[in-house]
Amino acid sequence: MKYIVLVLLCISTLTLAAQSALPIDTYDYAIPENNVSAIAIGMGGINVTNPDDPFASYGNPALLANNEKTLAYLAYRLSNQEELSFGEATSVSNFLKDKQFKYFTLVTKQAAFSYQPMAAINISAFDPETNKTLYYDYKLDKLQLSLAMSDKNWPMLTAGVNVKYLSGRLVYLVEHLENSQFIREDFIDDKVKGVSGDIGLTYTRGDVVYGITAYDVLSRLWWENYDSVSLERRFATAIQYGGGASKTSFGIQSKIASSPETTYHIGYTYAMNWDSQEFMGDEEVNQGMDLRFGVYSHDFYGADNINLTLGSGYYYQMFRFDFSLNSRGLKLADSEFLFSLGLGF
Repeated sequence: MKYIVLVLLCISTLTLAAQSALPIDTYDYAIPENNVSAIAIGMGGINVTNPDDPFASYGNPALLANNEKTLAYLAYRLSNQEELSFGEATSVSNFLKDKQFKYFTLVTKQAAFSYQPMAAINISAFDPETNKTLYYDYKLDKLQLSLAMSDKNWPMLTAGVNVKYLSGRLVYLVEHLENSQFIREDFIDDKVKGVSGDIGLTYTRGDVVYGITAYDVLSRLWWENYDSVSLERRFATAIQYGGGASKTSFGIQSKIASSPETTYHIGYTYAMNWDSQEFMGDEEVNQGMDLRFGVYSHDFYGADNINLTLGSGYYYQMFRFDFSLNSRGLKLADSEFLFSLGLGF
């Protein structure tokens, strides 16, 4: 945290002018660590091929094309904190709170409505070395409409889009202590609104599913007093093999840029289900459990560069609970946990 404060204070000192520069230098949100689905995280960090995920529209809206259920799910995160640089704090959305609401989605057949707090950063600190105080509060929320379609003449092909509305606010204040009084050096209070969109496709041939999604392909954020900016564009593609209980996937995710920062993902899931009697009654009910594990990395060179993911889920009639663990460098102490809970009809 001290490093973040020092960097922000240096930025404020170097950018004093007629208008202060925004202390945000990147808008990169569609990264594996920010995935909102415990199922996707559990099996390697991305999902563009598995329609059994209640949060499937986040990874690939085309996965809704054959859905016949109505679902309502929410997700929240628990994480063990570590020191972050300023760049990580502003580009990685939701790592600054130990417990945090992550996502809500309502799915009805081939459409879904979702809400996500994409960024929630709050820093308030005093640096005794420079006698400066810093207040930094940045929030960015997303409302998303997902639509999917298929054609009876091409049942193996599905397509979908995510349409996003973004809104947020930045409050940024730097003051220095002089003769027992705080003197303002830098102050920003600005609002932002924007739009963005994702496009996804799937192709199924037997037990093999191919999927691809382009994230934030057309996007714009309009600040009230600053130049408009675009979100970082990314894409993910994967192939999934398996029918019934056992499924294995191989995928990649990357920036659409000259410096792509590609990650490679491997995941596996095994589903078990059985019938049993109701707790209070003689009728049979269906319940089940899923087991998942996966890995992803930029290069798989050294344990510190590998993320190990584990997950499981349990469902009973209309209720479902899932959780996942994402461990950077194969260290359990630095793991992040994602939980989801919901109903399906």
